[in-house]
Amino acid sequence: MVSVTLSEASRSRSKKVCVIGAGPSGLVSARELRKEGHKVVVMEQNNDVGGQWLYQPNVKEEDPLGSVPTNGALKVHSSIYSSLRLTSPREIMGYSDFPFLAKKGRDMRRFPGHKELWLYLKDFSEAFGVREMIRFNVRVEFVGEEDKNEDVKRWIVRSKEKLSGKVTEEIFDAVVVATGHYSHPRLPSIKGMDSWKRKQVHSHVYRVPDPFRNEVVVVVGNSMSGQDISIELVEEAKEVHLSSKSLDITSGLSKVISKYPNLHLQPQIECLKDDGRVIFVDGSWVVADTILYCTGYSYKFPFLESKGRVEVDDDRVGPLFEHTFPPPLSPSLSFVGIPRKLIGFPFFEAQAKWIAQVLSGKLSLPSSDQMLQSVADFYRSRDLAGVPKHNTHDIADFTYCDKYADYVGFPHLEEWRKLLCLSALDNSQENLETYRDCWDDHELLQEAMQSSHFTNFNS
Repeated sequence: MVSVTLSEASRSRSKKVCVIGAGPSGLVSARELRKEGHKVVVMEQNNDVGGQWLYQPNVKEEDPLGSVPTNGALKVHSSIYSSLRLTSPREIMGYSDFPFLAKKGRDMRRFPGHKELWLYLKDFSEAFGVREMIRFNVRVEFVGEEDKNEDVKRWIVRSKEKLSGKVTEEIFDAVVVATGHYSHPRLPSIKGMDSWKRKQVHSHVYRVPDPFRNEVVVVVGNSMSGQDISIELVEEAKEVHLSSKSLDITSGLSKVISKYPNLHLQPQIECLKDDGRVIFVDGSWVVADTILYCTGYSYKFPFLESKGRVEVDDDRVGPLFEHTFPPPLSPSLSFVGIPRKLIGFPFFEAQAKWIAQVLSGKLSLPSSDQMLQSVADFYRSRDLAGVPKHNTHDIADFTYCDKYADYVGFPHLEEWRKLLCLSALDNSQENLETYRDCWDDHELLQEAMQSSHFTNFNS
């Protein structure tokens, strides 16, 4: 008698959940939701897992600046370029129970190329049977609340098969948005940009340096990708001018600029002239063939009809309680993978566990009013700290990750994981060109490899 009651109770807690996206956050969300007894459907617009890490070499159909018509979709999801290597060592990147091990016959470097991380995600999806929950080549076109005056929110999800064009409409108890945030280009506003006749491209469509051979290229944005791409371009381009908000640069970048006579650091751009000149704020100028914007990405959810209850304002997605739950629509709508500048995979895993357990009733959220107050307090603290709105979701704080883990009883980040992350960051700032291949954190590495994260896993 008791067992029947229990199974009925567990059935009533089981929800039909749609996960949008089969990248790192979507895959782990699917696993955790199913582990908690939910019925999961993952919708993925591409033909394989990986999200951002599924390399798409052909960008011919994409607009060079990633512009799309209103409510239109990008043709290309991934912004990964051919030579991209990880900026963090592989030891810190794995999910808690599935270390990112070096495998014979594959890219065994500590900072491997992008294909190796894609293969890790494939391995993960196969090891945990996630693949069978995924519908590939299916693009979600609409997500909105079901129009029924019931206490329980349910969601209409309309999707379209890319190959056949068949449109399907289904009802789900909950939707988890895991669509990533490295696809929709964020562009600066520069005087003369709209009328400049020469080539302008965003790094979203950059793949290889060959098209820039013998050109004068202005790279806008001193991000990691801006620096990496500039270093790659010096071998092909006639001149590379890296335009940066701040001329106070790391010693690593300074060494690189000293090494390459055709790589120049420039201040911000003042305006663009019809004769091809790029005028910088200090009055200097160059005549450029191409401007390459390495200016980051924006959050966009073109499929979501939230009736104004989830908005993207200058890349602040909100209101979201702990970057995850929109209070008026929680817990039936949630987001995984919004935060940046943290050790991603373990954090996404903690988010996924929290969502899965809130949906099953194992855990509960504060009231909507309490969550909204928490978000308001967070925004105020960011404003007081002078953090621009578009950096709202940049965490850069291990303490926050540990606090977040406590919601769900997830282990705190191991000390070695934190220290290896910081060590790689420090090394990159000193040795920009070589940090992926030369390091001095051997003792930390040994400590990591002897930890339970690696020793408990039988490969």
